Amino acid sequence: MATQAHCAFAFECLAASFEHRQPLRLRQVDELWHRYHDEDLESEQVHEGAQPEDEESDVTDEDVRPAAISRLPNHSSAPSAASSESSLPISTRSTASSTPSSRQSGSGTDTPASSRSSLLSTGRSGQEKYPLFVTWNTNSRGGHKSLRGCIGTFEPLELENGLRSYALTSAFEDVRFSPIPDSELPSLSAHVTLLINSSQPTKDPLDWTLGIHGIRISFTLQGRRYGSTYLPDVAMEQGWTKEETLVSLMRKAGWTGSSSRWAGAWKEGRGELVRYEGKAVGLHYNQWREWRVWASESVGVRSEALK
Repeated sequence: MATQAHCAFAFECLAASFEHRQPLRLRQVDELWHRYHDEDLESEQVHEGAQPEDEESDVTDEDVRPAAISRLPNHSSAPSAASSESSLPISTRSTASSTPSSRQSGSGTDTPASSRSSLLSTGRSGQEKYPLFVTWNTNSRGGHKSLRGCIGTFEPLELENGLRSYALTSAFEDVRFSPIPDSELPSLSAHVTLLINSSQPTKDPLDWTLGIHGIRISFTLQGRRYGSTYLPDVAMEQGWTKEETLVSLMRKAGWTGSSSRWAGAWKEGRGELVRYEGKAVGLHYNQWREWRVWASESVGVRSEALK
């Protein structure tokens, strides 16, 4: 499952591109993210266990002092390029089958504790391979969320390279939007979805479960092949039924027929559906910025151009 550390890495890659520097490695971000929240948790536990001033306490300064933080090793890496057709960027809400190249948790985010437990299963090296999507949203002061870019791949990629590549591809190359400028950074939230449990293609367009499965469809009409996908959270966010989701997804792929004839078009086009799973995890800019300032002050990680 994706974690908030993955989202922090997406922010790190985007900010580094604006600042013309190398981003931290995923392993470094992961380590610092957990140290940051471990210190926060330790501080809260000390505060909750504090005794009144008129009572004696056996707690000493040594007992509550945060663990020492070592300086990060120096690493650098460059993103890898996708090399096969199945690893080409895929937009989750475009009308084409493919495209060219604060610590609090909000909706769609995981808690530090769940992030820690998730990383026990995914590991911390960044070498695990996953199909993945990176989504950028803008958030208004009134709390309204608007899509700003969402592109991913169904080809399993090494996590570090995949997140770095698609954090930037989603920000700069989603053809539905203009590239994200650095001035928009404070309004953004990053969402990462790691895809798992992909099924074999089925002819049944309703062989999936709302709220659990994302779906990827393909069909051919009059010599033209159509294809598109929705991540698992899309249908629930929109309040769609399964039929409404299929119609919307077919239209997203470019089909322009009547919504009442979708089933006939599906059958005529020999439609195929692949279902998959994956939970989107999100992080707001302010949460990333607080962590990044802490990283700079604690271990000397540069935080130039932080807004």
